[in-house]
Amino acid sequence: MGPGAVVVGLTAAAMAVVTLLAVQAEGARSDTAARPAASGSTAPSPSTGPAPTAPALPASSGTGYRVVYSIGARRVWLVDPNKDQQIQASFAVTPGSVEPTPGSYSVYSRAATGKGTDGRQIEHVVRFTQQSGVVFGFSAALDGATPPADTKVHTGGIRTARADGQLMWDFAPTGTRVVVTG
Repeated sequence: MGPGAVVVGLTAAAMAVVTLLAVQAEGARSDTAARPAASGSTAPSPSTGPAPTAPALPASSGTGYRVVYSIGARRVWLVDPNKDQQIQASFAVTPGSVEPTPGSYSVYSRAATGKGTDGRQIEHVVRFTQQSGVVFGFSAALDGATPPADTKVHTGGIRTARADGQLMWDFAPTGTRVVVTG
């Protein structure tokens, strides 16, 4: 058997392995999407842009460069009116046990990492207001957890998926307007 035959055989075997792995990965992805996470968490799934089925931007969300958080829709929109596609991203979020009062705020503090009120390690923390001793801001838990439904602890952390947390971090430096709607 010549060297050419060996190369052809190895190439065919490699292609078969790659195809098998691709089929297994596709099966695992659809299986994972069909069942809830093992932790029981309902973490929002990441989004790299506005989904075609995402709710429309609330009419009362103001104008200009801003982050819009709808309490009722449990959704965030990153809006840049200077872009052809003004809505840069839109994604679902999971609020804490307390909600901020609807209104207009500004990002006043950011932290790359930290610890949430629920004790979880978090990243991409973008804080925009404090009300009655509760700090409100967006963050992503490193383990993907969402705030507990425990109302004994007042948590104002609004959790995003990790990829969405990165989008928020990149979009909203200190001073960025945050509009909270009902």
